[in-house]
Amino acid sequence: MTTLVTDQGIIHYEAYGRGRPVILLHGWMESWAVWRDVIETLGKEFRMYALDFWGFGSSDPHHPTDSFGVDNYVEMVNQFIDNLGIVKAPLIGHSMGGTVSLSTTMRYPEKIVKVAVIGSPIYGQSLNVLLKLSGLSPIAALLFKTPGALNMATFLVSLLATRHGMRLYRIIKAEGIQVSMHSFFQSIGTLRKTDLRPRLREIRPPTMGIYGRWDFIVHPNQGHALREGVPQAKVHIYPACGHVPMLDTPDRLIHDLREFLLAK
Repeated sequence: MTTLVTDQGIIHYEAYGRGRPVILLHGWMESWAVWRDVIETLGKEFRMYALDFWGFGSSDPHHPTDSFGVDNYVEMVNQFIDNLGIVKAPLIGHSMGGTVSLSTTMRYPEKIVKVAVIGSPIYGQSLNVLLKLSGLSPIAALLFKTPGALNMATFLVSLLATRHGMRLYRIIKAEGIQVSMHSFFQSIGTLRKTDLRPRLREIRPPTMGIYGRWDFIVHPNQGHALREGVPQAKVHIYPACGHVPMLDTPDRLIHDLREFLLAK
């Protein structure tokens, strides 16, 4: 386990491979482990860094301000880049991690050379109603007071997300002990209120979006929203894929990410 101590908390990350750095950001309720296959393959050509957001995985489950929103995660990524001495790097994010990636590119454009998002909401109303409800603190509190209900909700979301729902469920449960109630509902709550459309045209680096046609977690029309806001964005709609192409269509995803990273 590799950790980095910052002034706002301990960041757990996994690093693999040699070459130019690439930073991977996971989605809500996930951890770095969702990227395992991507890391093992692309690590043959790049230095891959996969972070756990504060409140998830093995990163610090607490935060000095109890803030687990998108803006705070942007600052977490910025501190990670600075503390590791990375000058510039591509950002690749899944779901919430992609929203953080785009937001980081807007706030720190000098540090991000490329940005790719996978099943990521551009505006929060594209989220499945179950996730939007989870962003309400009374519901989150009820779920955490009723472990069986939380477990069932996690299981249902996993089944909705991918046809390999049991594997995703096991990934989430393997790290679920670290998920606090605050990180659970605040992160999805701020994501629900997020709307990147007014600032998308500020994004200048090469941009790619990947969305599954059968995504029941984030509506695939977010690919169109990305393309409309970022004229240079290349958007792929995978026809036989849900919310987690890392599990549904890993070979195609890795191929497209590699081509994107190698392109001049």
